[in-house]
Amino acid sequence: MALHSSWEGFLRLSLISAPVRAYNAAVPGGGDIHFHQIHRDCGERIKYKKTCPVHGEVSKDEIISGYEHKKGEYVEMEKDELEKLRSEDEKAIDIEAFTSPDEIDPIYLSGKTFYLVPSGPAGQKPYVLLREVMKEKKRYAVGSIVLSGHDELVLIRPTGDLLTMSVLYHEDQLKRSSGFSDEIKDSKITEQELHLAGILVEESSPKKFDFSDFTDEYTERVAQAIEAKLGGKKPERAPHAKAPHVINLMDALRKSVDMAQSEEKPARSRRRRGHAKKKSA
Repeated sequence: MALHSSWEGFLRLSLISAPVRAYNAAVPGGGDIHFHQIHRDCGERIKYKKTCPVHGEVSKDEIISGYEHKKGEYVEMEKDELEKLRSEDEKAIDIEAFTSPDEIDPIYLSGKTFYLVPSGPAGQKPYVLLREVMKEKKRYAVGSIVLSGHDELVLIRPTGDLLTMSVLYHEDQLKRSSGFSDEIKDSKITEQELHLAGILVEESSPKKFDFSDFTDEYTERVAQAIEAKLGGKKPERAPHAKAPHVINLMDALRKSVDMAQSEEKPARSRRRRGHAKKKSA
C-alpha cells in the first residue's frame, strides 16, 4: 500500500536544513469500527446537506470562509486570498530550543504524532546529523510548524532510526492544575500502607513493558457482535464486574498484594485495555 505524507517541507536548525516528509503515526481510523446513521424504518443512510437559509442547498464551490465580526455580519475571505497569506516559513519546522526529556510533561502532548523521514538524497546527511546529536546529547527539540493553517508547537525526538514529531498544546490551551487543588484533602499515609502499595506496584511491573500487551477489547466485542448479527445470531452480552466495595484501605492493600503474588487477577471491566503481563520472577 502506497504511503501518503501528511506534510512536506524542511526541518530547520539555524542554517542547517533537511528536506523531510511527515507521515501520520496513527493507523487511519484509529483501529475503530465506524458506524453510519441510518433510518430505522427503511434502513437508508441519513445524509446531511449544506444549506443556505435564503437559497436552500448549495454546492461546495459556492461556499467561502467568513469571520463574524458582529452578530450576523461577516468579513468574507476567498480561498485564494487566504492562500496568499501563507509564507514560505509554513513549509518549515523551525527548531526553537532543545530540552531534556524529563522537562516535557506528558500533559502537553496533544495525541498527534508523525514520523519524519528525509525527502530525497539531499536530506539524508543533515537528517542523520540532527538525529545523532540529539541522541548523544540526550535532548529533545521543541519547534514550530504550520499545520492545517494553524501555528503548532511540536516536540521532535529520536525514535530508533527515525525522528518523530508530536504536536504539543500551548500553555494557554491547558487548564491549570491549581484549579483542582481544593478537590484534594490531606490524608495521612502510614509507612505500612506505603510499603504494601510499593509491593503492589513492583508486582504489577512487567520485566519488559510492551504496548502490544494491551488491546482494544471493546472494539473486538463490537466486531464479534457484527459477525453474530450477520450470521443471524444474537450478540453476547459483555461480562460485567461487580461494583467495587469501599473497604478498609489496609485490607484492600493486603488482598491486592496477595492476588498479585498468586497471579490471580481481580474481575474488572476494561475499556481499551488488555492484560499486562506479570513480570518474570
